[in-house]
Amino acid sequence: MSGRTLVAGIGNVFLGDDGFGVETVRALSAHELPDGVEVVDFGVRGVHLAYQLLDGYDTLVLVDATARGGEPGTLYVIEPDGGAGPGGAVLDGHHMSPDAVLALLDTLCAGTGTAPPRRTLVVGCEPASVEEGIGLSPPVAAAVPQAARMVLDLLHDETATPSRALRRTP
Repeated sequence: MSGRTLVAGIGNVFLGDDGFGVETVRALSAHELPDGVEVVDFGVRGVHLAYQLLDGYDTLVLVDATARGGEPGTLYVIEPDGGAGPGGAVLDGHHMSPDAVLALLDTLCAGTGTAPPRRTLVVGCEPASVEEGIGLSPPVAAAVPQAARMVLDLLHDETATPSRALRRTP
């Protein structure tokens, strides 16, 4: 991918598999990254993510638990079709889902004259449980290294599309 890229780990480590994004960006820290790529663990600090995006990124890669009905540990690459548009976000620092962050970003960009990322991708993993508790379930924990590799592949191949990048854990 060309330009500045932000890889953002999202999730709550106190809710089991919801900590997938945090664990995946932790795994990415062991790898050499292309120039212009920042990897940040935002956890549940969605408002901070929205404000950081005002610094100007060409691409945003969100890494998060993503319930889509597959088997636990299934990995997805999703390219959202857009946000809620300006005015579509409700500012609640305790409940900032990725879609709320993107809607807030649209609002902030409209107010500051900045531009949101040109492209947003979500690398998600089907959770087994998001109940209270620390630690990932076995299928989600096993998917973390594959998810890190998926992010690296996306960073190195700017022609990658979600349909080409979709993979499933064994």
